[in-house]
Amino acid sequence: MTPITTPTEAEQAIGEMTLLIEKLSAIIEQETLLVRAGKLRNAMALEASKSQLAGQLFVAGERLKAGTKALGGLPAHCKGLAKVQDNFHALLQKNMVVLATAHAVSEGIMRRLSGDLARKASPQVYGASGRAAAPNPRHGRPLAVSRSL
Repeated sequence: MTPITTPTEAEQAIGEMTLLIEKLSAIIEQETLLVRAGKLRNAMALEASKSQLAGQLFVAGERLKAGTKALGGLPAHCKGLAKVQDNFHALLQKNMVVLATAHAVSEGIMRRLSGDLARKASPQVYGASGRAAAPNPRHGRPLAVSRSL
């Protein structure tokens, strides 16, 4: 990582950071659309490029932090970068909501499936009160999930 010492280098670093944020934003937006559409395999395929860009973005951010003195003379560029970062933050929030929703839905499906399998595996008997007894958790079978679907 080369240090930023001149305003020209600072301007280039801000431009590189902006470009990285825009590239990562496009991938995250695509991931959000794919997860919303239920195309999780396609969304998972974006992981490698997303991780690579995130690493590059981290390095660029650390370089900008180290060169804060050279950034002092470029308030317009800094404001532009701040706006890009705010838009990126909003996009990340939207992505996190979509991912959390997909996680909650899939967890609900797995819990329901597990409960249904446990009820089918345990004998249907009545308890001392005359009501159907709840299935014993010890009789439950583990679920196996195939990620290759």
